Amino acid sequence: MLTLCSDEEVIRQLYHSQPKQCFEMLYKRYVGKVYRRCLSMTRNHELAQDFTHDIFLKVFAKIDAFQERSSFSTWLYAISYNYCSDQLRLAKRLPVDSLDNLLKQEVPDTGAIQRQDEMIQLIRQAQERLSVKDQALLQLKYEDGLTVEEIAGLYNIKGCAVKMRLKRSRERVYQWCTQQPAYC
Repeated sequence: MLTLCSDEEVIRQLYHSQPKQCFEMLYKRYVGKVYRRCLSMTRNHELAQDFTHDIFLKVFAKIDAFQERSSFSTWLYAISYNYCSDQLRLAKRLPVDSLDNLLKQEVPDTGAIQRQDEMIQLIRQAQERLSVKDQALLQLKYEDGLTVEEIAGLYNIKGCAVKMRLKRSRERVYQWCTQQPAYC
């Protein structure tokens, strides 16, 4: 029975011979989790539904790229996170607001905003110097709000290992930032 098979076995056995059944099985297994991930990032029911459908279409179109270096669920989670992040980032670049709302806004202190933007940029540059794994850990913890136990479950490691990796990653970011002249 394929319903008891691992995700990887379902892909190996059905993708080429019965792609529709393969997609349906994986969709049924993960639609709820992907939707909850999207909802936690967007805080919008309709947008989360749209993103969920888009993610599954993208996953199925790129399933040949799945190399089983991680579990299917981890691969799917990464695609979900990246898709939502990209869409939200794009939406911030193209804000749609009414003219009335724009006119009502107070003019903020541009100096404070510039310093804040510089600090955010500096931290992003520091994070980009980290390994992909360290970047992912920081994102899961501080952007997605996952607990140490949830992250440990995703990576199949102990909670104390996650805590130590997070600590070391934060220290690397801090050290790099404090060494930059713009930090002063």
